Amino acid sequence: MKFLPFFYDIRDRRCLIVGGGTIGARKAAMLREAGARVTLVAATLCDELAALAEKGVIDYQARNFEDTDIEGHLLIVAATDDEQVNLRIATLAKGRDIPVNVADNAGQGTVILPSVIDRSPVQIAVTTGGASPMLARMIKTRLESCIPSTYGRLASLVESYREQVKGKFAKLTARRKFWEAILSGPIAEQVLSGRDDEAEALLQQAINDADADPHFKGEVYLVGAGPGDPDLLSFRALRLMQQADVVVYDRLVSKPILELVRRDAERIYAGKERSKHAIPQENINQLLADLAKQDKRVLRLKGGDPFIFGRGGEEIETLIEEGVPFQVVPGITAAAGCASYSGIPLTHRDYAQACIFVTGHLKDDTIDLNWDMLAHQQQTIVFYMGLQGVKVICEQLIKHGLTSKTAAALITKGTTPDQRVLIGDLDTLPDLVKNNDVKPPTLIIVGDVVKLHEKLRWFKPGSDIEAQAIDTYTSGKIGPI
Repeated sequence: MKFLPFFYDIRDRRCLIVGGGTIGARKAAMLREAGARVTLVAATLCDELAALAEKGVIDYQARNFEDTDIEGHLLIVAATDDEQVNLRIATLAKGRDIPVNVADNAGQGTVILPSVIDRSPVQIAVTTGGASPMLARMIKTRLESCIPSTYGRLASLVESYREQVKGKFAKLTARRKFWEAILSGPIAEQVLSGRDDEAEALLQQAINDADADPHFKGEVYLVGAGPGDPDLLSFRALRLMQQADVVVYDRLVSKPILELVRRDAERIYAGKERSKHAIPQENINQLLADLAKQDKRVLRLKGGDPFIFGRGGEEIETLIEEGVPFQVVPGITAAAGCASYSGIPLTHRDYAQACIFVTGHLKDDTIDLNWDMLAHQQQTIVFYMGLQGVKVICEQLIKHGLTSKTAAALITKGTTPDQRVLIGDLDTLPDLVKNNDVKPPTLIIVGDVVKLHEKLRWFKPGSDIEAQAIDTYTSGKIGPI
């Protein structure tokens, strides 16, 4: 995080703007709207600023900037069309630890004045850290279209009853859950539909009727986080992630997805690597039940889909035995996500009429699979957790009927900016793993549909855009795509 976002009370505080053009006018409007006392230094003014100066709503100094101008100001904005002057202002301000914003050059300053959505008292600030102000304004426009102006009135209603609710509920968790019920229920809908008086009456009644020490029964949310791209989360998954009290998460849950969990939720890592489990599975099962019995809303966040090689069935078996309420939210399994993002359709009427998902190792870490069933033409085989046994997998598929030139793919960190796709065949796949430092999480896809990768690949993250395509099943070469 390059910049720390925070909101600053600048009412009746002196702020300096240097520059009399349209950018200076924009900055002056923002500072005045926040209640600042604006001093503006410039040799000339645009029409908008000239009108403000004539009305006396800004303190205008008709001259060039002087070093002493920065003294006594809470915030400084350098908005001239001279880069050297802006740099001089920024250097002086930094030397005195005065926050400074440099228009159109965020790197020279120490603060950014973001695009703002004002639903007072609700305020939302959007910035790209100076990378693209236009993109920030586009994001702001999209947010404005889906955030009703009435949210400000809803926030004001909540504010007026906060102290009364504090007096009613001694525990923070009780207060939080009370407000969550109010903000997601009919009282909020009354405000959003313009019936403020009815909403206030209902809120007062809810406070009066509430138990001062309510008991909230715990619950477990078994949520599939998908293969890595946060855009692939379902709306329901995101809603539950935002209301959980504690999250128990796996190694395959990507950092961008974990950052979408409510910030004050307790986090418990339960990741698993081969022969290295942070928490044994049976202990995870019991942990979920125990946390829910402590009246907590427990988010069990799992990579992919919890019911496809995610051991979700084992976890809810324990919850059922313990009498703990739960709900399951499916996620996009790695096979679907990685195949789509690598341009490899799992089925295709010209290549494969069936698709099989297989775990690369069994419960006892063997790979004693039904090879006769797997080794068929015109079907796609997807191996989860197959890296360790890739040599055995390829040997067995060839032994049981597939040719050594059957196309195969390795997809590492699929759907993320770090995705890599390696194309080979059953003969070359083990060497692809060995020579390209392939690490988990990696999915293996075997079948003729892999031949469509070069034609259909659309997602080309990072350096993969320029990488050489290696058509190993026709040229015999080995290498990354």
